[in-house]
Amino acid sequence: MADGRKNNGGNKNAGRKPKAEELRLIKLGTDAINAVYGSEDKYWLHIAKESKKSIHHLKLLCDYVYGKPKETKSIDHTSDGEKISIPVYSWAKDK
Repeated sequence: MADGRKNNGGNKNAGRKPKAEELRLIKLGTDAINAVYGSEDKYWLHIAKESKKSIHHLKLLCDYVYGKPKETKSIDHTSDGEKISIPVYSWAKDK
C-alpha cells in the first residue's frame, strides 16, 4: 500500500534476470572462450596449467570442479598454553 513517499515501490532492478538473458550471457562467454582458446577443453586445460603458478587460477579450478565450500567451522585447541585455531571446510557437492 503506497503512502505517498518517494521510494515506496521497491527497486525496479530487483529479482532474478530472465532466463533468456542468462542463456545469452552463457553463449557470449562460450563463444569468446572458443574464439580465444579454440575449444572449452583447451580453455580448462589452460586454467589447469596456470593453476600451478597462480593461486587465483587454482581457486577458480577447484571451485568449478569441487564446488565452493558450503560451510566453515573452526576448531579451537589449547596446547601448552598456546591456542590453535584450525578452519574446517566442507567440500562436498550437493547431489
